[in-house]
Amino acid sequence: MAKALLSRLLILLLMALPAPSWAQTEKQFGAQSFTLANGLRVVVIESHRAPIATQMIWYKVGSADEHRGKTGIAHFLEHLMFKGTKETPPGVFSRIVAQNGGQENAFTTADYTAFYQNVAADRLELVMKLESERMTGLVLSDAVVLPERDVIVEERHTRIDNVPSALLREQIAAALFLNHPYHNPVIGWEHEMRGLTTEDAIDFYRRWYAPNNAVLVIGGDVSLEKVRALAEKYYGPIPAHPVPPRDRAEEPPKVASTRLVMHSPRAGEPSWSRSYLAPSYTAGAREYAYSLQVLAEALGGGVTSRLYRALVLEQGVALAAGAFYDPGALDLASFGFYATPKKGVAVADLETALEAVVKAAVKDGLTEEEVDRAKRHMQQQAVYARDSLDGPARIVGAALATGRSLDEVETWPQHIGAVTLDEVNAAARLVIHDEIGVTGVLLPEPTS
Repeated sequence: MAKALLSRLLILLLMALPAPSWAQTEKQFGAQSFTLANGLRVVVIESHRAPIATQMIWYKVGSADEHRGKTGIAHFLEHLMFKGTKETPPGVFSRIVAQNGGQENAFTTADYTAFYQNVAADRLELVMKLESERMTGLVLSDAVVLPERDVIVEERHTRIDNVPSALLREQIAAALFLNHPYHNPVIGWEHEMRGLTTEDAIDFYRRWYAPNNAVLVIGGDVSLEKVRALAEKYYGPIPAHPVPPRDRAEEPPKVASTRLVMHSPRAGEPSWSRSYLAPSYTAGAREYAYSLQVLAEALGGGVTSRLYRALVLEQGVALAAGAFYDPGALDLASFGFYATPKKGVAVADLETALEAVVKAAVKDGLTEEEVDRAKRHMQQQAVYARDSLDGPARIVGAALATGRSLDEVETWPQHIGAVTLDEVNAAARLVIHDEIGVTGVLLPEPTS
């Protein structure tokens, strides 16, 4: 009883928070940009709160650009980028960054691959030199490639094969995207990963890694003039070369629903989700992307959302309930809902309750209050994003790597603020159709 009362008080507090005021000409991050003669796009995001700098290099290639039968090569190459150049032998890159008090890592998605370092501002030149060396100077041989192949296979075992929810998400993606390469996991299918060769890695590297296929984002205690000089010095001499088009199979219209049920003794608790194909910022009915973001926030974005209040607080059938949508994909995105049943509640009963809430929202529409509250919270989050060291660099880099403009990123809060109630309700009617959704149910193995 006391917990429910505290939750309601928190909701009232969040609902009362004032909305930030966004002027039409205000920029979210104040980013500045220029392009080198070799085609490298450079973005500078100044923040002088601490003497720290971040460098992020984004390559416009991901797992959805892999050749058929070579799944996992984009992620594999991300690992191999740490295996050294002529100037920097294997292991030395990371050791130099660590010895200089920095942090570094990398990640691969379906649409891009990114590498980053966070260092003291006076060490920026050092990491720019190191990163520029491996843009085209990577040295690979069987001696370093084949052992690393075993590493990524083991990574798959740890992150995917031993995690029931991750395995189910793979199956959901494969069912949601029938033809588009988004149906393949970023890490790859194990039988194909085991067949990746040194030649595959070199070929992928030579095709996609080039200054004219990259975005360099520098943030923190830096200046445009200093970054321009360093970028010209270290990245400027690297020649551009032709990059293949990102030819991807198109997704056909969905005409049937899919239901996936997975039993696993490793599943700690049941879970439920439903996914739908949806537009992104750059694909499909793109004009709905901002409205769908507000819809996801209003329906399932937190403790003030309709799903949480109905299923967790009022009906008491769920431990958690929410919505998901990320319009940042280069091609079509996914929109959907998830929930975890309260102990003793059958998944079927939870599903019925959630469907009723969603169907009412689609049929009768959301309210002006729900939409305004969602927009206010999203704009507040945009304010908080300014305080992060590498957060702005991640937001800007991901957007530019998937075909969006810097202006779109900078004016995102204004776009969200301009979304109307009618647009949100139209977006719900556009995407939410259970007859073409993909439902995933994870169940603990029944005990005897």
